[in-house]
Amino acid sequence: MGLEATDTDDDAALARRISSRAPDRDAAAEAAICRRFGPRIRLYGLKHLRSEAAAADLMQDVLVMVLTKLRDGAVREPERLASFVLGMARQTVVDQQRGGRRRARILEAFPVDLMPAAEEAPEPIDTERLNLCLAALPERERSVLLMTFYDDRPADAVAAELKLTAGNVRVIRHRGLDRLRDCMTQAEGTT
Repeated sequence: MGLEATDTDDDAALARRISSRAPDRDAAAEAAICRRFGPRIRLYGLKHLRSEAAAADLMQDVLVMVLTKLRDGAVREPERLASFVLGMARQTVVDQQRGGRRRARILEAFPVDLMPAAEEAPEPIDTERLNLCLAALPERERSVLLMTFYDDRPADAVAAELKLTAGNVRVIRHRGLDRLRDCMTQAEGTT
């Protein structure tokens, strides 16, 4: 059955087609459900949430829940699919509004400054000293540190290249950072 044919099916027929095809989903019926109910859910969201973004999120969330319920065969009365979809949209909006009121009460009871404090700029790194400290590290530790932090590679990738285990890379990285930190703090003490 093509997409055109599914647009003429009634809601119950589409719901049954989705729930009756467990191994391979009826994508055409699912697409028809989305085309049919998506705009309605969006309008309901605009009316009650008063935000285009929130309405779009509501439409997506409700359609995912509806399709999941249909696939699982959890819709008991497929002929009342429109009521089921509206009920899910209504309940989702109520849950969102309830959560917003709950957050507002919590923030009222426990006021928190959500704006981050202006942080002081960190001291510039002595790159010359850092290069000297890196050069003083054993070759394997230097390679692990450079591959991890300069090349931004995970432990698994570093381990594969150096023919080590990921755990071994983490230990070498930890020891290398300790030595590098010691070297840099000694340099600060001598300045």
